Amino acid sequence: MVARVNTVAFQGIQVMPVDVQVQIAAGLPAFTIVGLPDKAVGESRERVRAALSAIGLALPPKRITVNLAPADLPKEGSHYDLPIAAGLLAVMGVLPADELEAFTILGELALDGAVSAVSGVLPAAIDAVARGLGMICPRACGGEAAWAGELEILAPASILQLVNHFKGSQVMGPPEPKLADDDGVGRLLDLKDIKGQETAKRALEVAAAGGHNMLMIGPPGSGKSMLAARLPGLLPDLTPEEALSVSMIHSLAGELKDGRISRRRPFRGPHHSISVAAMVGGGSRVRPGEMSLSHMGVLFLDELPEFARPVLEALRQPMESGEVLIARANAHVAYPARVQLVAAMNPCRCGHLDDPALACARAPRCALDYQSRISGPVFDRIDLHIEVPALSAADLTLPPPAEGTAEVAARVAAARARQHARFAAAGIVGCRSNAELDGEALERLVAPDEAGRALLTQAVGHMRLSARGYHRVLRVARTLADLEGAEDVSRIHIAEALSYRRIAAGR
Repeated sequence: MVARVNTVAFQGIQVMPVDVQVQIAAGLPAFTIVGLPDKAVGESRERVRAALSAIGLALPPKRITVNLAPADLPKEGSHYDLPIAAGLLAVMGVLPADELEAFTILGELALDGAVSAVSGVLPAAIDAVARGLGMICPRACGGEAAWAGELEILAPASILQLVNHFKGSQVMGPPEPKLADDDGVGRLLDLKDIKGQETAKRALEVAAAGGHNMLMIGPPGSGKSMLAARLPGLLPDLTPEEALSVSMIHSLAGELKDGRISRRRPFRGPHHSISVAAMVGGGSRVRPGEMSLSHMGVLFLDELPEFARPVLEALRQPMESGEVLIARANAHVAYPARVQLVAAMNPCRCGHLDDPALACARAPRCALDYQSRISGPVFDRIDLHIEVPALSAADLTLPPPAEGTAEVAARVAAARARQHARFAAAGIVGCRSNAELDGEALERLVAPDEAGRALLTQAVGHMRLSARGYHRVLRVARTLADLEGAEDVSRIHIAEALSYRRIAAGR
């Protein structure tokens, strides 16, 4: 007899169905797993054997063969433990084989028979809904699977509980979808904490309203990191569709705590020692990188020139396409990476270029060498270039500003609402902010008046803007008009948008 159980493999966020075929035949005692298993899958033999022994079941002294089909698809991870054990129990007559075929099964087994949490349950559950199947997953992942939609979910805490459920002696209730508690530290970060820096606050509001990339340049202690940390509080919450897309990536990375989904936009701030594979994804077992984990959120790169040159250059293609494509000899893996890049840097290595009392003797050569670590194409992909000057003693003694995150976030929400209404009226699908406008849609929705167009044409020559820089100025100008509530892009909007390119123009 051969028992068949459904499970999955992952290629990026793509879910590939896997047929677990279990056979017990006469012959010398052996337990073999075939079908391109990796080390973790191969070790399932011992975990399954120990887990079944813990509930009082011993494997028969026969030849046990487990085939993971299709055989040419690499199988990675520990989530194959439970489907292999379920297939064995079906062959042994403990579980009904026909009922198991109606489920997709994932789970790791502990030696005492407990079912441990695994990654990738949410995308597997969404795939199960599409295929008309139910879901068997660990109890810790039940709330995660419940977000997939209408499907039957069994979330046992142990393999014994699963057996008892099918025997009818213990009935498991359906798990409830859970939202993460978002009243954490991020909610307490307010713009009122920042004194002075009005220009930088204005740029932060523009970046939040249009989803624009931003670079802040200033001496140490001027507030660059504080400003970046307050950007998530200005951004609107994820829509249900966006939250599901983001949570699928975090599920694959094993970063959904207790299966809870958050409506907050991700904010990731990797250290500058990060590798290329950790930034964009990859590795021997391909995993999503920081860019994909920041999908629909903010990727903050502090001390930008300190990042390795290959890491910064690897950002160029995903920043344009919104997707990371990892090529391997046997497969191409794609992860979404629609991020808002926010970066901060010192003007030079010592950080005090504009202060004669503190600057090094090599100025301005020190600044030229330091900023040249960032290539022109990377600079060109950043919409807003902001100088964040050092605070004076008078600034530090000022009372807290009257306007904080709540007031700015309300203006950002109003500007985003205007953008969404404009996109809907124009029949543009899949565009979430002005920063994503491109091609014909950009030319149609961002048409400056005559004075604005003349100023922009003049600036292209004087500032030597590339075609990409030209289009980014238009997008920022459209956002400035939305913040003002204006239907048309005028000269004043173009002028302010051009002022945010001045640092790139000076390079």
